Amino acid sequence: MARELVYTGFMSLDGVVDSPGGTVEGHRSGGWVMDTEFVPEAFALKGEELADTTALLFGRRSYEAFAPIWRDSEDHAAYKDLPKYVVSTTLAADALLDGWGETTILRSADDVAKLKQTDGGAIFVHGSAELARNLAAADLIDRYNLLVFPVLLGAGKGLFDRSDRDKRSLRLRESATYSNGVAKLVYDVVD
Repeated sequence: MARELVYTGFMSLDGVVDSPGGTVEGHRSGGWVMDTEFVPEAFALKGEELADTTALLFGRRSYEAFAPIWRDSEDHAAYKDLPKYVVSTTLAADALLDGWGETTILRSADDVAKLKQTDGGAIFVHGSAELARNLAAADLIDRYNLLVFPVLLGAGKGLFDRSDRDKRSLRLRESATYSNGVAKLVYDVVD
């Protein structure tokens, strides 16, 4: 049985996943998650994911943004000992961050497909919009864990590819809405 590959992220109502936490990633409206009233139960999904995560997968830019912060973050301490994978055709091994546990560079979607066939539990993809689109195009994503925020950004990186391709069906696994307008949507990709 293949390991489950789960995309998890914050998304605006118009589908943008770019720069939810700040301007480091470069979106002009960066930090849009922080502009929404904090309601703890709206973020409970993130804590639940910690228990389910057995490996982390990033694109290069997301790895470079998250790794230096998460390595020293108490909130992400559980990630330190998990295997981490970075999908990149350009990242060199000597550019990997020291002190954040085992990290392996994968060079292609085929390498991700091979990783899914190894023993272990769920692999979670954080951020990494371009990687997520490429993995979805290769039919490698099994589930989407989304927290959708009540904001329209009008520009930025989208999670879903807009190119002409065959329809993919999703099955709602779980949903909830919160007093701050955030909606939790957990979808399984139906083959």
